[in-house]
Amino acid sequence: MALVSELKEGMALQIDGRIHRVLEIVRHAGGGQMHGFVELKLKDLRFGHVASKHFKLTDKLETVELTKRPMEYLYHDAENLVFMDPETYEQIQIPNAAAGGSAKLLKEGSMVPLELIGEEPIGVQIPKIVELAVSMTGPGIREGQDNTMKPATLENGIEILVPQFIETGDIVRIDTEKVKYVDRVMPKKV
Repeated sequence: MALVSELKEGMALQIDGRIHRVLEIVRHAGGGQMHGFVELKLKDLRFGHVASKHFKLTDKLETVELTKRPMEYLYHDAENLVFMDPETYEQIQIPNAAAGGSAKLLKEGSMVPLELIGEEPIGVQIPKIVELAVSMTGPGIREGQDNTMKPATLENGIEILVPQFIETGDIVRIDTEKVKYVDRVMPKKV
């Protein structure tokens, strides 16, 4: 149990029988006859729903200790993401909703930390930045004009906007939360 005033972003809480992650904390100071309160933006780890809840500063909430175990991402289908434990070769399925919309940016064969309560997997910790190859993009619009964007299809089929200098075969870094181009990975010189 922890006081609401002691919570930090990223902590896991059990509220109404469900496990939630604290995404954002907004503290509202009281004034006059109104008492202060804390607004928590929470994500349900099983179903991916995001909601805001208000609590008094003196409320206590049950914290949950999550363990993380690296798993190899294999593939996804219409309902689940499938991972494999690299030690036991056991396959584990997680609902797509638990990973959110950024699950489509996972690359087959990549290692991703799964969050577990005991031995039960309840969530996926998607990296903030992923590197993917550009499988198809058109030529630049005009020679020397680098301040505009053009569409590009990534190796996993996702289409994003990239700068004019990006070519087919380039490796790019993508922000998984915004699904936006960050920068190009430069090839290493030998």
